Formats: sequence, structure tokens, C-alpha cells
Amino acid sequence: MKATTLRERSAEELAKNLTDLEEQLFKLRFQKSTGQIENPIKIREVRKDIARVLTVINERRVKESA
Repeated sequence: MKATTLRERSAEELAKNLTDLEEQLFKLRFQKSTGQIENPIKIREVRKDIARVLTVINERRVKESA
């Protein structure tokens, strides 16, 4: 997921995307703890995607307050 595509989305889409990513991360962590995870690198990718979404949300907040 690229930051440029995230910047094109609306605030509602970003919030929904963030919720979906957090759910996905929870499921991946659960799979890891039970030893059922197929691709452990996916956890890192999802965490980075969450960080990207949060970065775009915070950029918008700063821009609005300035």
C-alpha cells in the first residue's frame, strides 16, 4: 500500500482501512501465538500499513490546524 494512494482517499475510507488493518493484525498475532501462521512477514507488512494510514491521518490534522 502506497502513501500516495492513501492520500487520495477520504477520511472515512482511511478510518475504515485502519480498522480493517488492526483487525487483520490481531488475527495474525493470534495465528502466530497458536503456531498456525503461514507467513510471519505479513505481520510486519500490516504494521507498516497501519503506520502509513496513521501518518496520512496525522498529516491531515496538522494541515487543518495550521
